[in-house]
Amino acid sequence: MQIPVELSQHHVRIALEEDLSKRGDLTSETVVPDTARARGRIFAKQEGVLAGVALAIETFRVCDPECRIEVHAEDGARLVEGTEVLTVQGSAQGLLAAERTALNFLQQLSGVASLTARYVQAVRGTGAIVLETRKTVPGLRSLQKYAVLVGGGINHRFGLFDRILLNENHFALSGNGTDPAGYQNTVEQAVATGGRFGPVTVEVRNLDEAKAAAMGGADVLLLDNMDIGVLRETVASVRELNRGQDKDLLLEASGGITLETAGRVASAGVDRLSVGALTHSAPALDLSMLMDEMRSV
Repeated sequence: MQIPVELSQHHVRIALEEDLSKRGDLTSETVVPDTARARGRIFAKQEGVLAGVALAIETFRVCDPECRIEVHAEDGARLVEGTEVLTVQGSAQGLLAAERTALNFLQQLSGVASLTARYVQAVRGTGAIVLETRKTVPGLRSLQKYAVLVGGGINHRFGLFDRILLNENHFALSGNGTDPAGYQNTVEQAVATGGRFGPVTVEVRNLDEAKAAAMGGADVLLLDNMDIGVLRETVASVRELNRGQDKDLLLEASGGITLETAGRVASAGVDRLSVGALTHSAPALDLSMLMDEMRSV
């Protein structure tokens, strides 16, 4: 599993333009000779799952096309404090220009991968899988979704364009009403016209909405913000309804799921958990880069 080269180049270009603009690294160009050579190493300062190595490599190569890079850990590697990720040799000014951007990519994506891995571990043995949501950093969605995969999770829809997902606002604005009959009509409309794009997901908040969505032909029920008792009851009722309809309906829990509650939620019998925190609240993994001057012998 790797980030496509074109994607790495695109994001690195934008990030370096943001950091260097047209003037470049004023500090380094002022005090570091342009002939100076340096050696740098990036290493972990805490445990986690590594992601984003290709972006770091691309960043160094853009800033110094002749740099030499040695990779010691690939994406998906389990890091402990002190694990060396990569070493790079090249122009001192080039390495200094690349340093923060390379670390930003590694820390952000490794943070997402690490948090995802913790959620995956929390539901291990239940049969449930872990997904992210669209609650991503603008412009970084593709990279964050990649990091979720590195951490052992599964990707939800990429955006509004590739899958139908009805939530409470769609029902409120559909014109069909929000009673069970209107709810079912809206789901039937979505299935009839939009089902060709893939499974139709419907957010439900209680058992009545779940039954209406199931009867309307939904493929996935998003069981939103239900306490564990209501969740268990809804799962059992919908499973029984499924048997009568002979349909394999996926059940997905969502809303406020934490590492402490993930196991209990998964044990309620859902097929998957969608967790916005994987991308909107993952703490950056602590990595650092130390450099030293390479002197001619």
